[in-house]
Order: sequence, then structure tokens, then C-alpha cells
Amino acid sequence: MRRQIRPQGIGPMLREWRKRRNLSQLALALQTGISSRHLSFVETGRAVPSRDLVLRLAEQLDVPMRQRNSLLMAAGYAPAYEETPISEAQMAQADEAINRLLAGHDPYPAVVLDSASNLRRANRSAMALLDGVSAELLRPPVNVMRLALHPEGLAPRILNFAEWRMHLLGRLRREAAFTDDECLLSLYDEVSAYRYPQGMADPERSTDPEHADGRQIAIPLRIEALGSELSFFSALTMFAAPVDITLAELTIETFYPADTRTATVLHSYYQAVNKDESAPGELVGHWTAP
Repeated sequence: MRRQIRPQGIGPMLREWRKRRNLSQLALALQTGISSRHLSFVETGRAVPSRDLVLRLAEQLDVPMRQRNSLLMAAGYAPAYEETPISEAQMAQADEAINRLLAGHDPYPAVVLDSASNLRRANRSAMALLDGVSAELLRPPVNVMRLALHPEGLAPRILNFAEWRMHLLGRLRREAAFTDDECLLSLYDEVSAYRYPQGMADPERSTDPEHADGRQIAIPLRIEALGSELSFFSALTMFAAPVDITLAELTIETFYPADTRTATVLHSYYQAVNKDESAPGELVGHWTAP
């Protein structure tokens, strides 16, 4: 993924974010409530923006919270947003909400991801899909992009791998472009270079015609797991109006059965697991290290 030279100084940084959002100086000035002349002076370094103006511009530009702190520091101000570990007392309510959502989504898979696509928490049903994955890929922090696309990860068991790979890479590319996050840019370069699983007949194939009927509502994840072919579509959930970086960067992805067979298999598995307390699930409720 092509990288741009990162600008230095608050003016060039704001200009780069404005261009990233495809806004003219006039449009951004009108949205922020300042003159385009003043914005021009800020971008060229002829004027130093106040702390309030930096935050207003960042809000209009939809700059992620972590990067807003970087803008403030570049302008000579203290960061505005804290990054509180989820284990701290003040995060207890959010922590409980996440636990409830994960537990309540069983018997269907659900995972919690951070901004770098690292797995932070998973319910028991999600962990059941990881059987056979290389132990190296399961060492914390577990990255779901590597997990899904690596030849020793889930890739050999994803039946519509080319289609799912395209979906994941597109998602990662858009997120990297939106946030200008160096970690995501590097991750994209890494996972997009992975070779296809050995033995794949046609790496560029689209959806299997057998499953490509008019009733498909979203790109499915079709995967061999639990002794059967399972099919899922997923939804992403984020905290609304967070004021802490930790919550702002968390995404909860919940998977739903795309057919009756998948629902039946997962319900049966979950009932069996609940009867066997020794069944796999050690990572359930465990937050991996950053």
C-alpha cells in the first residue's frame, strides 16, 4: 500500500487531513465557522491555531481520537484524550457491557477487536472456529487479519477464500486510508502478500455458483468447522460518542448464521460444551496484551 511522506507541524498536518477528506479550504472553513483566509494562514504556518480550533477542525475532519492528540501536541498543547486500560475501575461498566454482549451472542461467534485488528476478547463459539490454526498465529496479540488470511491460519478452511480475502483487504485498506495509521498500512502490506493456501484450484474465483443465489444479502464467510460447512454474515458494533481512546478503538464483530444448517450445528455444539466444562475456551473473557 503506497505511503505518503508524513507532514511535520500542525499546519501541514491539518492540510493533509483536509486533503484526505477531500475538502477544500473554503468548505472546511465554513463547516468550522472560521474564514478561509484564517485557515489558509494556519495551514501555511502564518497563524498558530488555538487549542479549541485544533479540536474543532479535528472534529469536522473526523480525525480519530488518537490522532487528535497528535495534532494537539504538534500545536504545542497537551493531549485531550486518555487511554484507560479496560481493567481499570472507571471502565467497569463498559467492560460489563462487552461481556454481556459476547455471552448473550452465544451460540453464535462474537469477537472484540482493537484498531489494529488484534483480538481482545472472544466468546466460546468464536474460539471453536480456531481449531487447527498454527500455534504461532495464536500467540498474543492474535491478529484476526493474519488469522484469516495466513496459509497456516483459517485460509485453507475458508471455502470462498478469494471472495472473503477481497472483502477483508478492502476493509483493511479503507480503515488504513481513513485513519492514516502506520500499523494498519504495514499490516495491509503484510497480509496482502500472503500466498494462497496450497491446493486452491482457482485463486481468483468468485462466489461458488451453488451459493450465489439472489437471496444473498451480504458477502458470507463460508468455513469448514465443527465437522460441517458453516456460513455466516457479520455486523460491526462500536461505542457511540466515546471520550476515551480505548473505547473509541474497540469494535465488536458479531457473526450470524446465514443458513439453517449453521444455526443447527452451533446450537448443538453449544449445548454439548455447556455439559462439558473441560471443553476448549480458555481465552474466553481474556484480554490479550497490547
